[in-house]
This record gives sequence, C-alpha cells and structure tokens, in this order.
Amino acid sequence: MGYELRESDVYGLAQQVGATVRRRGEELFFQLCPYCHGGESRDKDTFSVNLKSGAFSCFRSGCGKKGHFVELCRDFGYPLDFGEKQGKQYRKFPQKPVEVREPAVEYLKSRGIGEEVARKYRVTCRKDDPSILAFPFYDEHGVMQFVKYRNTCHQPGQGNKEWCEKDGKPILFGMDRCTGSGRLILTEGQIDSLSLAQAGLENAVSVPNGKNGFTWIGPCWGFLEAYSEVVVFGDNEGGEITLAPEMQKKSPIRVKVVRPEDYLGEKDANDILRKYGPQALVTAVENAREVPLPKVVELADVKAVDLNSLPRIRTSLPEVDKLIGGIFPGQVALLTGKRGEGKSTFMSQLVAESLEQGWPVFVYSGELTDYHFKRWLDFQVAGPDWVRTSFDAYGEPRYSLDAATVEKINSWYRGRAYLYDNNALEGEEMEGLLETVEKAVKRYGIKAVFLDNLMTAMSDDPKSDLYRQQSRFVHRLKLLAVRQDVAVVLVAHQRKGSAQQKGAPVDDNDTIMGSGDITNRVDTVLLYARPEEGADCDGLLRVTKNRLFGRLTRKGEEVKLFYSASTKRISSKGSSLRHYGWEANPEEEPLLPDLPF
Repeated sequence: MGYELRESDVYGLAQQVGATVRRRGEELFFQLCPYCHGGESRDKDTFSVNLKSGAFSCFRSGCGKKGHFVELCRDFGYPLDFGEKQGKQYRKFPQKPVEVREPAVEYLKSRGIGEEVARKYRVTCRKDDPSILAFPFYDEHGVMQFVKYRNTCHQPGQGNKEWCEKDGKPILFGMDRCTGSGRLILTEGQIDSLSLAQAGLENAVSVPNGKNGFTWIGPCWGFLEAYSEVVVFGDNEGGEITLAPEMQKKSPIRVKVVRPEDYLGEKDANDILRKYGPQALVTAVENAREVPLPKVVELADVKAVDLNSLPRIRTSLPEVDKLIGGIFPGQVALLTGKRGEGKSTFMSQLVAESLEQGWPVFVYSGELTDYHFKRWLDFQVAGPDWVRTSFDAYGEPRYSLDAATVEKINSWYRGRAYLYDNNALEGEEMEGLLETVEKAVKRYGIKAVFLDNLMTAMSDDPKSDLYRQQSRFVHRLKLLAVRQDVAVVLVAHQRKGSAQQKGAPVDDNDTIMGSGDITNRVDTVLLYARPEEGADCDGLLRVTKNRLFGRLTRKGEEVKLFYSASTKRISSKGSSLRHYGWEANPEEEPLLPDLPF
C-alpha cells in the first residue's frame, strides 16, 4: 500500500504541531520549524512543505532538516492513510460524468437559477424519478464525495424532503468551483449557494446536513484555512441567522454574518434572488459584518433550563451521580488527592464512560506514557470477561488482553478519542496545550476534556511566573468549557506539607497544590483518598464543592469505592457490571447499489 499526498494532511499536521502557516504558491511555510523552532533567535518562515511533491526542508544552516512529508509525519506522530483501515471509512462513489437532465434545469430556472449555473455545478435528477434533484458534492480536487437528494414535489407528511447517499464523506457543496482564496460564502441549502453563484458571487458553498450538522468541519478544515474569511448566509429565522453561532465557535478563519435587515423580510438567499434580484444578494454579502461575542444580555432573554434535564456524563457510580448529577458541559470538575492514591485510574474510567455515552474525548496524561495510559484504559474498557490471567515465576498474577480484543477496542476508540503528546509542560508550552485543546474541540467535535496532571510542576509561591501562568490557565480552561460547551475534568495533587498537618480537615479545598484560587474557579471538587489500613473498601470519594446542586459529603459520609487489579476498574456498592459498546458485533454492511443518476 502507498501514500498519496493530500493537502489536507499537510494542514492537519501543521494543526497538530501548533504551527502558524502561510501558503506561497505550492509551498506551505511554517512560521517556526517543528524541529529546531527557529533556533535561539527564533527565525521565522525558514521551513516549508511542497504541496505537490511532499518535499520539506528547513533553510536554517544550524538545522538543515529535509526529507519527504511521510517522514515528517513519522517524526511527529501524525497518522497517514496508507490504504489501510484508519478512522471513518467513507464510501467511494463512481467517478463518472454526470448527465445534467432537462427536468433539473427547468426546476432550477423556476427558482431563478439559469442553465449555465445548473450545468457548472452538475445538478441533475434521478433517472427513475425526474422530480428528485441530485446534488453531487465534489471536493477541491474534483472527486465526488457526497450526494444529496431533494424531492421537488414534497408535501408535508410524505416522508423526507431531503436525504443523502449513505456513508458519503461530509463536505461542502461547490468546493470544486471555488478559487481557493479570498472570501468564502456559506449557506444552509444548495439552492441558496446556487442563487449566489447566479448573482455572480464567487466561492459560494453550502453545508451537507442542514444547520445543526457540522460533521463537515473536520474533513474541510484545510479547505477553510485557505480563505481569509467566511460570510455566513444562513436562513433568517426570526432575526437569528442559522449556521452563524456554531461557525463563530468552530471556524478557523474570521467569520462575518449577513445582517438580518439585508434579507429584506425574506427567509433565504433564493427568496431574495427571486423577489429582489441578484444585486440584493451582492449587497447583502458586501454588508456582512463580524458579530462580536456578547458581553451583556437581558436577564429576561436568558433561557430557562431545567438543571435535571441537562446532558451530562454519568460516572456509572450511583452514589456519586446522586451527589453531583454527573459531569456537565460548560463545567470544570477538579479531581484531587494525594499522589498514587487512584486519581488517574478514576479519571481514565470517566474517559471510558464518556466514550460509552457518545462523548468524544481529548486526554492529556502528564504522568503516564501514551502506551501506558492506553493500556490502562484498554483493561477498564475490556472488563473481566476479556482479561486473561497468568502467573509469573514468583506466583504473582499477570494480566493481558489478546490481540483481537485490543483491535476491537481500537475500532471503538477510533475517531472519538484523542491523546495529547504528553511532554512536560513549562512556560510557553502550557499555552500551547490550551490552544491544542481548543483546536481539537473545534476540529474533532470533542465534548469531554481530561487533563492529568497539570499541577505536577505548580509552585505555591504566588510571586512566581509559573504560579500566575497556571492560575490564568485554569481561568482560560473554564472560559473554554463555557464557550465551547465541553465538560472538563482536571486532576491536581494535594499540596505537600499542607494545612492539614496543622489541624485543618483533609478535605480543605485550600490544600490543593498550586494556586489557591483554583478551587474558586472550578465547579466541582472531588477528593479521592485511600482509607486506613484494614478498611472494608479500597478508596473513599468526597464531594467538597458542588456548584450546581450544592450536595456535599461530610467526614464519615464518603462514598466507598472498590478497585479491581485485573480490570483496573473502580466500582461502588451500588454499581453493576459494565459492558461497553465495543463488545457488540454489528452485522456486515451490504454492498451499496450504484447511484440512480
């Protein structure tokens, strides 16, 4: 199997190493060389990758690193598709010419869109039913990746108005007709992007799955980054422009939004075209403006929310869920305790629960190597039915998983679980972690972030730069959780020589290592500890802060927890044996028929 160079991979690697990039012709320049980082003088723009040949080189004489992009990916751990199964496997469509049929042309004419535009974008209809339009989605390389249908005779209550071919790669409609630079215009529907093309506006594209479907962001990330800005021309729903809120959160480039008044009382771009003509669309795009993040809202406009109905990650420990309700998006939960008492094990079990409940995860494990963390999680996900036990020469048990089990678990992880390169964080690298977390949230749809253990290098001296950096880090982490609507679990040690030696209670939140205001910024504080020798359990969990529900535990009311050496799982008296989704055996998908057009 061989590798074929893809521009999206080059942009993806740059994203992974946190590089700022700029394209000049066929060369993609990195602001700093990923190998030498510009040397002591921090020389910029000395490293580039050729987007056609894949050759890379650093022009600094003190570095001089050069080779092929595949070697670059190897050195920085970026996964490439060598023809093997990796990630989501999208359907391959037959790459044959599309016959633009007359019924499709006539329908688009009825919507104010001319034959030239219809043929340019290869809009056609099904052979077996001319009333059903077919929109083929081609990527920037001219490869058909997705197909969507629209019933032009649809009546309410008669099934779906729009649908798509199964397992297509979600991309934007019209990518192949874009220039690759300048301004991009994004609409909700294909008829709307065609209306903009009819008005003579370049780089008009539309989303594959409506206003709430943003699965296209990852596959189109490199495509988006080639543009300077994106103008959102969604549907006008009562003065709110669809697509705009999520694009402001997720877009890697500047976002502008068409003003509600420029819709002239209409719902979408096609309505404007038909009633007011192409110039009204041009004016609307030119008047689009950046919408600042709101700082003040009317209290009466704040949405009433039933706290008990909020989505959350259940811990699978009933006693804990009864106290805190779970781990909620928009919140930061702090898990603390002494070193070596089980915090990391408890956190990795929460990772497993997040995946089981459909929450894609991003993990930073500062105390374990990547393979060590993964192996620990593998055992937790596998459970007692799949763990093999043997004994070494000293009679000590050894636990293992067979290769087939690990492969099934890997397939279950794939596309939903991401791990940060866990080098020690110091100084500017700490800011790099935050930026990487936010980019991963946007690009991969991460909904739960786990950081273990950020506080290992934390100083207790409030005058130190590191102290201030880490305090700002937790503050920014909380802002990220709220802004991106993700759940965050942060692990921190208790401080050595802390106040408990002077008679303070062991659950005092001020004993957390590092900045004293960390517990003020987070929403939930869980204290994990081992009991005294001879106790009837392996761990004790206390809730010392619970901002959402207020339920805390006093000394003597701790949740008793039990640890399994073979599965690495933590359970409580009320928990039951957990089986995760990887154990299911889905039926083999049947071969899909050829396209009906």
